[in-house]
Amino acid sequence: MNISSLIQLLVILEECSNPDAVVTELERGLHSSGFEYYGLLRHLQQSPAQQTMELRAAPLAGRWPEQWLQIYAAKKYVRIDPRVRYLAHAQRPFRWRESMAAFHGDAHRRRMEQMMVDAFGHGLEDGYLFPIHGRNGILGSLSLGGKPIELSPVEIALFEAVARKAFWRLLDLTGKAETLETMLPTETPLTRREMEILHYLAEGMTSMEISRMLKISNHTVDWYMNSLQAKLKAKNRQQAVALAFRHGLIS
Repeated sequence: MNISSLIQLLVILEECSNPDAVVTELERGLHSSGFEYYGLLRHLQQSPAQQTMELRAAPLAGRWPEQWLQIYAAKKYVRIDPRVRYLAHAQRPFRWRESMAAFHGDAHRRRMEQMMVDAFGHGLEDGYLFPIHGRNGILGSLSLGGKPIELSPVEIALFEAVARKAFWRLLDLTGKAETLETMLPTETPLTRREMEILHYLAEGMTSMEISRMLKISNHTVDWYMNSLQAKLKAKNRQQAVALAFRHGLIS
């Protein structure tokens, strides 16, 4: 694969003046890279009560094998699709086969295997999925499929950049970008003290070290940390820091 062609694609996508041009250039670049099929999706935001359900998405662009989408819908594969389930918690791009390995022993394993067999029969032998994250969590994704293709870490990073560029360029040109990232992932903004503690957490400091630094009690630090976790919807302190980096709250 020509790495320079992927870099050139990033430049071309930025210069596209209308949505049709973005889709045309994206498809041309993916085809020249060996990927016959793809889907660029915008994932719809869900309430906390919906977080365990499958991701809901709206297509921005895509091209899949004839009749595959009808079979996928008719057999309700979205409910057990290992790629979709893995994507809901993915922090980085992954290969389709990685998602299957993650659900070894799952109650729906047999249906997952049947879905992958059906996909293989329609030319979707292997592929990659690139999540697109923003302040509100996962915003979209780019799925590439067809014949098996080995991508190097550099190529994966470039395809990830292409996914983000195409996603945001399409939203920009259709006037949907501004409203997508206007809110923090929290219901209320972080206070100055919470931001201070978040930065110290990111530096690897313990509650005791932070309490000494800020000259407050250890219990007060823990109280702020609990508030941080609640606002960021994090399960623990480590996830709170990871989410803060992803959402651009700290850098």
